[in-house]
Amino acid sequence: QVQLVESGGGLVQPGGSLRLSCAASGSYFSMSTMGWYRQAPGKQRELVARIGSGGTTSYADSVKGRFTISRDNAKNTVYLQMNSLKPEDTAVYYCNLHRVFNARDYWGQGTQVTVSS
Repeated sequence: QVQLVESGGGLVQPGGSLRLSCAASGSYFSMSTMGWYRQAPGKQRELVARIGSGGTTSYADSVKGRFTISRDNAKNTVYLQMNSLKPEDTAVYYCNLHRVFNARDYWGQGTQVTVSS
């Protein structure tokens, strides 16, 4: 019913930028909360940014001012613009769709982001 496909990951130098995209299938995208999570080796998965159905955004303190989450409901796509990247941002980034009405979560396969000189 719901499938999420992330893209845009790769290798970037410190201070560089990257834009992640997550394309969602299904009929409830516009009614869902979308989020980006990341997980580094040996670390727990953490919430990076979230955007509600009404456009309200929130960010982890570690990325505030550097990352921007946005959504295009017409394209069923959520984006994560990442600027001023740091080596600490290196992780697998996952797209999450939270369907509010039944509290169901869906996850993408993840995309690797590596920040290194």
